[in-house]
Amino acid sequence: QVHLVESGGDLVQAGESLTLSCAASGAVPSINSMAWFRQGTSPQRELVASISNSGEAQYAGSVRGRVTISRNKEKNTVILHMTSLKSEDTAVYYCAADRSLLITDAVPPSYWGQGTQVTVSS
Repeated sequence: QVHLVESGGDLVQAGESLTLSCAASGAVPSINSMAWFRQGTSPQRELVASISNSGEAQYAGSVRGRVTISRNKEKNTVILHMTSLKSEDTAVYYCAADRSLLITDAVPPSYWGQGTQVTVSS
């Protein structure tokens, strides 16, 4: 079992930056990929960014160029750095982890965090 804990969610102004962190514990060696999803007003969670063990990253078109995902395997953390935030970025952001090589939106990941709220005020 893998336990994920997110932190860093906050209320910010449009145009500002914010960094989210996710710490993994438990069966960490079983993890190959990690990712960030978000859920705003839509009932479906949107994949924001994912990163493989080798550092390969993929981004949703809605955030590409404004968001960077990074991973520290020694500290078992994954970071999501967001810039030029918009009101439509307002959502609960979830950290996810999986044994697959790279998390995509095709198959739900095995492990989820509880989420952290990001609110962007315009």
